[in-house]
Amino acid sequence: MAVTIKSAREIELMKEAGKILAYTHDELEKFIRPGISTLDIDKKGEEIIRSFDCIPSFLNYNGYPASICVSVNDEVVHGIPNKHHIIKEGDIVSLDAGVIYKGYHSDAARTYGVGEISPEAAKLIEVTKQSFFEGIKFAKAGNHLYDISNAIDAYVRPFGYGIVQDLVGHGIGSHLHEDPEIPNFRQRRKGIKLQPGMTLAVEPMINIGRCDVEWLDDDWTVVTEDGSLSAHYENTILITEGEPVILSLNI
Repeated sequence: MAVTIKSAREIELMKEAGKILAYTHDELEKFIRPGISTLDIDKKGEEIIRSFDCIPSFLNYNGYPASICVSVNDEVVHGIPNKHHIIKEGDIVSLDAGVIYKGYHSDAARTYGVGEISPEAAKLIEVTKQSFFEGIKFAKAGNHLYDISNAIDAYVRPFGYGIVQDLVGHGIGSHLHEDPEIPNFRQRRKGIKLQPGMTLAVEPMINIGRCDVEWLDDDWTVVTEDGSLSAHYENTILITEGEPVILSLNI
């Protein structure tokens, strides 16, 4: 699949998908609290998405059984919601979600602290989020794709954190995952030249410990190999002639 350049109409549909997804994340942030299950979060997220006559991008995608990926503490991504997994004070919870609006996708992830969290956890969440913004400073027409990757790496590396390398960002549009793949770590090559109309999901996944991850027996949940905390931050962005537009963030 080649990298697609979106038309003005496609961009409008993706903007709407992004607005709905941003609202979903905002509402789920208010909903998360000690004592609820990860399945409660999934049900709430699906309810919000469907209230806009949209479809959750993730539900049944390659067999994934839920609408919201809910990953807690050492779970990096793709945690499967479970009624027995109860959220506790001090946990950090990563939510990854997508919305399909009239055939077009948005994709975004956030990591939230539950109640009072450790200073180390709070710093990890903040650095992960900021690394996204450092990366997209280079998401401009005429720059190269891996300028984004290298900027994320350059920002995160001094903190001593592990940048997950087994999972990467991606293009997005009428498919949830499109070309190109977008690593969050330093690349030797330049990558493709960015052009107006490209839509990308940039998503650093950062571990307090080593970068190594492994898959649990459910074949979905990715965890840190050393058991350290992990955070995730993602938005769908649009490349323009000037600054990138973040489609999945209500500013």
